[in-house]
Amino acid sequence: MALLSTIDFPSIIKKQDGFAHGRVDLHCHSHCSDGSLSPQTLIDRALNYQIAVLAITDHDTVAGYNIAQDYLVEKNMPIKLISGIEISTSWQGFEIHIVGLNLNVNHVALQQLIKDQQQAREERALAMGEKLAKCGFPTVYEEAKKIAGKGSITRAHFAKILFQQGHVGTLQKAFDQYLGKKGRNTQRAYVKPNWCSVEQAVEVIHLAGGSAVMAHPIRYDLSAKWLRRLIVYFKESQGDALEVILPQMNPQQRQIMLNYCLEYNLHASTGSDFHHPNKWSDLGRNLILPDGAIPVWAQWE
Repeated sequence: MALLSTIDFPSIIKKQDGFAHGRVDLHCHSHCSDGSLSPQTLIDRALNYQIAVLAITDHDTVAGYNIAQDYLVEKNMPIKLISGIEISTSWQGFEIHIVGLNLNVNHVALQQLIKDQQQAREERALAMGEKLAKCGFPTVYEEAKKIAGKGSITRAHFAKILFQQGHVGTLQKAFDQYLGKKGRNTQRAYVKPNWCSVEQAVEVIHLAGGSAVMAHPIRYDLSAKWLRRLIVYFKESQGDALEVILPQMNPQQRQIMLNYCLEYNLHASTGSDFHHPNKWSDLGRNLILPDGAIPVWAQWE
């Protein structure tokens, strides 16, 4: 089921003087999960950065899609919004993120998976809150829930509160010392997630008519051998594409990702994984697909 059939992607992303005019960014986050901007502000920023095609891919929720789409219609803005979601999954003890693109956000299977994932997310948050309370931080869970609002609560919300309360010097230290799998205080603060499998995520995305993309493969702290195993499993699970381009990838990493796509006959996707305004990974930054890549949107044309 191709939800999009009229977008002229080749003309949208034509290159001029080394720059892409009309950029495509298929991975970013709003405050409906762990991003800092509202869907409306995210759309405004995309317009300022000449983003022609944008997908908001919040963690285990599609709440921002209708908000952003209504805003686009209201303001008559020249941006094509692609429906999207980033689903947390478990594989061999690792948390792997699968992005669903161009899907029916109201499909019953997707809505059920979202419900299940949100329940697992809340149970994990409660358990982490209890462990952090035993570490001497009794109000972190309540404060994290406040800043998450109606959106998906994530470890990023816990990190922000730990930082604001002065328990850690930086957001990263919150993960290094308490929230991360390899933190110094892992035994007391880390809680293993109870996510769905990669195969389940891909199946639901396909049922909803979308394309399944493995998000940021280079960020999973896997050896080359284990990364290949993951990609093989993803392919065997009927996955569609790899996210081959992120803002902070060097040419060698981009070539490695392209080679995986070519070897396993996978499409290529691109996204900033934008959460907060910063100089390193803003919307649309350095997101030109390499020559030879078959873009994921080829499935939609």
